[in-house]
Amino acid sequence: MKSNDVPEIVISRLPLYVQTLNQLLREGKSVVSSSELGDRLKMTSSQIRRDLSHFGGFGKQGTGYDIISLMETLRNILNLNQIWQVVLVGVGHVGQALLNYDGFSRKGFEIIAAFDESPKVIGKKFGNLEVKNIDQLESEFCILKVDIGAITVPAENAQAVCDRLVNCGIRAILNYAPTALEVPEDVQVSNIDPVLKLQKMTYYLK
Repeated sequence: MKSNDVPEIVISRLPLYVQTLNQLLREGKSVVSSSELGDRLKMTSSQIRRDLSHFGGFGKQGTGYDIISLMETLRNILNLNQIWQVVLVGVGHVGQALLNYDGFSRKGFEIIAAFDESPKVIGKKFGNLEVKNIDQLESEFCILKVDIGAITVPAENAQAVCDRLVNCGIRAILNYAPTALEVPEDVQVSNIDPVLKLQKMTYYLK
């Protein structure tokens, strides 16, 4: 099945499956049923089977899924069998937090360059990276052929930064700026706005 034939909601659940399978491995388990996996994820076993059916047959009736085999297959489907390099633009509070967060490297992502326009942070080190001047973006970054960019600049600057990243060959953008970005059809954008998530939750706090 072609990747664009798989519903986006199914793709969004695959990392949760990988995370849960990894936890089961740490607990010493080698096989898991769709029912147990569903209990862990608060989903029905039939939903899990439908999700996995998009990618072929998994498991055997009555015996469940081999955890290592299923996890490695899902990692391959998600293209997690390599280290993905990331460039970060915007080294304010959010950007600094991302540079100091070691969870990226543990999950197969490596921030290899960081850019900002502020003299207050240019030249400083966060994590193991020295922040470079945004004016150097094209000369320093375009030659690296990196696929993923993270944008943590103010909303009014986000589209301009996005355009520059796309022109350098970026194919996926993690957008922390509170604004919608316009990108070509072949560029993926994931918006991270915790305020919007909070506003959604307060609806239920009546």
